Amino acid sequence: MLIGIDFEDPELARVMEAQLLGVEAGLRHAVESVDPLLDDVAHHLVSAGGKRIRPLLVGLAAQFGTRPACEEVTRAGVVVELTHLATLYHDDVMDEAPVRRGAPSANLRWSNSIAILAGDHLFARAADLAVDLGLDAVRLQARTFSRLVYGQIAETSGPRDRDPIEHHLDVIAEKTGSLIGTSAKFGAMFSNATPQAVDALAEYGEVIGIAFQLSDDLLDIASESAQSGKTPGTDLREGVATLPVLYALADESTDDAGVARLRELLSKGPLTDDAELTEALELLRESTAMKRARETVRGYAERARALLDPLPDIPARRALAALADLIADRTS
Repeated sequence: MLIGIDFEDPELARVMEAQLLGVEAGLRHAVESVDPLLDDVAHHLVSAGGKRIRPLLVGLAAQFGTRPACEEVTRAGVVVELTHLATLYHDDVMDEAPVRRGAPSANLRWSNSIAILAGDHLFARAADLAVDLGLDAVRLQARTFSRLVYGQIAETSGPRDRDPIEHHLDVIAEKTGSLIGTSAKFGAMFSNATPQAVDALAEYGEVIGIAFQLSDDLLDIASESAQSGKTPGTDLREGVATLPVLYALADESTDDAGVARLRELLSKGPLTDDAELTEALELLRESTAMKRARETVRGYAERARALLDPLPDIPARRALAALADLIADRTS
């Protein structure tokens, strides 16, 4: 079982485990530095683990080609995960986050400057590895990096004159969907999958990436435990407007006292008062906004699943479909 997917095919599970072990070794080698401080900081998040969903998507997409276990597929998995880890160092600085993956964040343990430089180091190492994959890989990695930056700028600057919900979904597409889409595309490309399979898997990856991020945001509200990897209500406490919050703020119903009270609480921004946070969580969990957000997640997951229809019916396709089902069901 990887990231919650119960693989029905034992051989595929074995292949994916071997693939991820190869990526893990590649990650540790890639972040090594002759400078002891940079070596320590760069290994910080690699050693903390994670879902490794991006390398997994590389490996699953590679099963649709004629070279599913080639060295380029493993290297591509390292490239996308290094890129992802680099963004986490920068995100934690921007968010002033004290914790990442259950451990003190790099910016808290060392400093903002050191964390930023560590992220830059990982971006550079990812680019260096991409060179060995060829010009198309370098171009795709660079364009994906550009989308990540654009998404962060859009999130930081806010919707301005745009609809906040459309803006939020676009930010997630750029910040999360883009790299997961590139992960699936890399796997298909370097295993010599057909152009049709490459395009379908790239689109699947982007859509499933959006669904995955939205479902994580819903778990921050819906879970009674730390199922989401962070204490429930963290986004509300920090004033982060996720999709259920945006739906609630857009609800102008005047005949429901609960809706009005919820809008009043959410309009305050960061909910640092424990009683208000608890009240907002309870109201959100029972709100039509939460129901609407769940339907949105399911819509993305079903769209991703449908994108698999033209692909051969092999165990990897069923695993990708199972991932879509998992995301659709995990916040139900």
